[in-house]
Amino acid sequence: MAQLNGPLLWRLPTGRVLVEKSCPLRLASLFPAVPDSLPSSTPSAASLPPRHFVLHKPYGYLSQFTSTFAKEVKKKHFLGELGDFPAGTMAIGRLDEDSEGLLLLTTDGRVSEQIRSRHVEKEYYAQVDGLLTPEALASLQTGVAISIHGTPYRTLPCQARLLAAAPDLPPRGRRIRDDRHGPTSWVAITVTEGKFRQVRKMTAAVGFPTLRLVRVRVGEVLLDGLPAGASREVSGFSKNKE
Repeated sequence: MAQLNGPLLWRLPTGRVLVEKSCPLRLASLFPAVPDSLPSSTPSAASLPPRHFVLHKPYGYLSQFTSTFAKEVKKKHFLGELGDFPAGTMAIGRLDEDSEGLLLLTTDGRVSEQIRSRHVEKEYYAQVDGLLTPEALASLQTGVAISIHGTPYRTLPCQARLLAAAPDLPPRGRRIRDDRHGPTSWVAITVTEGKFRQVRKMTAAVGFPTLRLVRVRVGEVLLDGLPAGASREVSGFSKNKE
C-alpha cells in the first residue's frame, strides 16, 4: 500500500494497482504492468547464469515479449516469435515497431542498465526523404530542437555523416517508395541518448523525414550481417572503448 497526495494505492498480487475512491481524480481503475520480459517459470531462474543474445529485429515487431491488451496480442508481432529465449529475457532499450536492426537481449537487469547508459553509443543508418544538405548535417551534429511527449527538448551533440551509397541491408518487410517519388539519401547518426523516436524526430527537424531506420551498432556490438529475424547467443556485450 502507498499514499500519494492523500489517496491510498493498493498493490494487488497480480502486480496491478487499485486507486481508492477518495482519490481527488476519482480514479477506480486497474493499471496492468507492461510485460517487457519473459516471466520466470521457476523460483530458481534468478540463480541461473545470465544469458545474452544479439537479435536483428525486423520491421513490424514490438520490442517486447507480450502485451496485457488482448487486441494487441492478436494483431501485433512480439520478440518471442523470433526464438526460444529463456525465462526472464528482456530487451535492452527499444526499437520502434517500424524500426529495424540490432536489439540486445539479456536475463541480467544490471547489464541492461549499463548498456542503456549515456556512456554507450548507439549508431543508426537512416534513409531520409531528399538529398541531405551540409547545413542539415551540421544541425544534426550540434543538436536540434524536438519534442518529447509534448515537452521541448534539445538533443545533445552527436556524430552524423553522409553515406556515399545505400548500405547493404536486407529488404524491409514493407516496401519503401521508389525514386519516382523523389530522391533519398542515407545518413549515419551516432547518439548516446535514447529518447522516444529521437532519430526520426531529429531528421524531421532539419527537413528530411526518415523513411527507414536501422540500428547497426550498440557500443562495440555490431549488426554485422545478421539476417532479419535471426539471433545468436553471446557471452556478453562489449561497451565503448575508454
